[in-house]
Amino acid sequence: MTPAMDWSIEGPHFVNCNCDYGCPCQFNARPTDGTCRAVVAWRIDSGHFGDTRLDGLHAVNIYAWPGAIHEGNGSMQSIIDERASDTQRTALVAILQGEGADPGAVMLQIYRTMCATAHKPLYKPIHLEIDVAERTARLSILGLVDSAVEPIRNPVTGAPQRARVDLPFGKEFRLAEVASGRTRATGVIPLELVNTHAHLVHNRLTSTGVA
Repeated sequence: MTPAMDWSIEGPHFVNCNCDYGCPCQFNARPTDGTCRAVVAWRIDSGHFGDTRLDGLHAVNIYAWPGAIHEGNGSMQSIIDERASDTQRTALVAILQGEGADPGAVMLQIYRTMCATAHKPLYKPIHLEIDVAERTARLSILGLVDSAVEPIRNPVTGAPQRARVDLPFGKEFRLAEVASGRTRATGVIPLELVNTHAHLVHNRLTSTGVA
């Protein structure tokens, strides 16, 4: 088997998908409405692709599958921080599409494999705020994506609720904070999510798995 390429991205990221809170897909169950649609946004505090540094950049993937992820036939699009140089853009597209990763080792490679279509990447200003401990995030890509994440609220008292998902052998994370998200995306993969599952993570993804 060809050795994995040397890449990693470390920092916080969030996911907002169309499932109910908790996302049954995390437990090998069917997605809530039978389909899977999601936005994933990363703040790369430290990262590299070979000798190319990626520190301080933002990146986003938008996904859609007509069924569960493992059934395939999905579509995806990467949106890259316009501040990235040409070399960094090439590196980030490669990472976001799981290039050079061990097969089945990390979500980026798995998700790309399950997508029949990868739309042309976009290079845009990305405004991203994320606080894993507070379970909050804000993503804005002008004219394209608007997302907000906040704690799940008790429906009676309105008090914030805290829940976590612990996956010791996860392909995206080992431990994630669960939250509530909303997203509107108007590009080639439209999303309209309101009060659906979100999770926030701080970790390091590499070409060989979750570090």
